[in-house]
Amino acid sequence: MATLTILRHGKSIWNKEKRFTGWTDIALNSRGIVEAKQAGELLKAHGVTFDLCFTSYLSRASETLRIVLDTMHLSNLPIQKDWRLNERHYGVLQGLNWWEARKKYGTKQVLAWQRQFDATPPPLEVIDSRFPGNDPLYSHLSQDNLPQSESLKDTLARLLPFWHDMAAPQLRDGKNLLIVAHHNSLRGLLKHVENISDSDIENITIRTADPMIYELNEHLAPLSRENLRPRSLFGQFTRKFLGHCIERFSR
Repeated sequence: MATLTILRHGKSIWNKEKRFTGWTDIALNSRGIVEAKQAGELLKAHGVTFDLCFTSYLSRASETLRIVLDTMHLSNLPIQKDWRLNERHYGVLQGLNWWEARKKYGTKQVLAWQRQFDATPPPLEVIDSRFPGNDPLYSHLSQDNLPQSESLKDTLARLLPFWHDMAAPQLRDGKNLLIVAHHNSLRGLLKHVENISDSDIENITIRTADPMIYELNEHLAPLSRENLRPRSLFGQFTRKFLGHCIERFSR
């Protein structure tokens, strides 16, 4: 029996601005740094251990992972980055904030693109700087593999080869894994692991930096799931207060 721990990255600068971030490489904000440290403390307090860690190519996820491992005194653990764990690509929405998108496309349409399993925003042109094929970070990949826009369905299809080829064999060998990724790549993973329906996944939201721990059987079906999060108002106040302090003194 192995454990799979999944963690959405801490809040980023664009999360605070309510922008569609997608594959844009945006850093954590001060609150996100505190959230990542708190996730590490929660995991440490619960005695969780890992053999191997996976994260995306995007720095808000890899930085969250680094902070978590440093906090747990596990900085020597092996880490593998995989582009297939990247956030969903939002096409032409990428970089817009929610109000700009709503004004341009209408609230109903934007909500459909956000929540419906198979709804895809309009794609980017390949000459657009936001297309990953124009980023040297992905120069080793065929442009045919790189998205111009994605639905959650597309994101899951991109993610499944990672799951089957990289994560699942390690779990079957009894390894305990930590995957730090993004809201929609992790929603896709949850859909697959828990066999969630296309309609039900629309109502599932994963909070930033709140660890979710699965115990899996030999078929990688969940035996249990535990969500770790601050349960007290004091803990929530502390998170906000520390974030405010870091932001103030880092100016």
